[in-house]
Amino acid sequence: MKRWTAYGATTLSELAEALRTSYGVHAAELHRIHAGTNTVNYQVVDDTGRSWFAKLYNGDLDRERQAIELTAYAGHAVPVPAVRRTLDGELIAGQLPMSLWEFVDGETAEGGLTGARWPAVGTALGRLHRHLSEHPRAKPTLRPATEVRDVVRAQRNFDELIARFRARDELSPFEAWACEAAQERRALLGRAGAILAGLPALTTQVLHGDLASPNLMLQGDSVAAVIDFQPPRPGFVAWEIARIGCDPRTVILGDQWIDGLGILLDAYHDEHPAARPEDLLSAVAVGCAHTLGSTFPLAEPPPIPASLELYARARHQAALTMLDRLPDVQERLRQGSTH
Repeated sequence: MKRWTAYGATTLSELAEALRTSYGVHAAELHRIHAGTNTVNYQVVDDTGRSWFAKLYNGDLDRERQAIELTAYAGHAVPVPAVRRTLDGELIAGQLPMSLWEFVDGETAEGGLTGARWPAVGTALGRLHRHLSEHPRAKPTLRPATEVRDVVRAQRNFDELIARFRARDELSPFEAWACEAAQERRALLGRAGAILAGLPALTTQVLHGDLASPNLMLQGDSVAAVIDFQPPRPGFVAWEIARIGCDPRTVILGDQWIDGLGILLDAYHDEHPAARPEDLLSAVAVGCAHTLGSTFPLAEPPPIPASLELYARARHQAALTMLDRLPDVQERLRQGSTH
């Protein structure tokens, strides 16, 4: 096998040995998957032709174990990949810290939501949130919308980022753009704070935690799997709706996202009738304010991958688009809501 460095000094041969001794899986092929920021991932094809997804860790394993447990819990409501336990019955292997999952065929939602994908995603998200609202870690609780984004801290973060850019003798083309984008967003933080201050109290509960388009697997217009859950902790329902419904890759496709979001929210409510209308109707405002106040990925140390540069530009454009269209979008959502 070709050697490939993973975390530490892990090679493909060492990974194959860990799969055999920890899982009884005999790897015939190992393919690096260049996705994810906190793990090293591989597609594993075993000697029977079955495919697996191996996720190698380099961090807090208790945190990762909690995320795996939340995935299994969510699997009672939405499709998730099944985790394979080790031969000792553990969720994470000890010889080489990793988890092993069934491999899900399909594509991520990074191409954006369009057409029949809107109601499909709304249905899945409604089922997921309804189920997670019963998670024992935290009961649904109302919190002030101003807690969505600490504007004072965001101002400080942007000031520090802009100062670092200005202290450099030379900036790459992307860094020069990022500095301008940071200055533009910094000037809009007062409006972001006002948006949040004008919203009612919103629901927090256990959520997926990172429901962006790369973590939503699709087969055609159907949701094939929801992946990469975070450990169970409370967050704003409106933000998680916005995270996928107003994903930058969707917003930059054009105004179709406005009507599409209304379709998503209707499908969501059909599956989760107990959801508060205030949370649904505040999703765009929350998404706008939260994104305006985020320095990610502008603050990522260079060099950053080309894909992340593209995402940075899309996220900036989406934040400005949501801010510009916010009054119109909110009014259209209110008029179109049947709930």
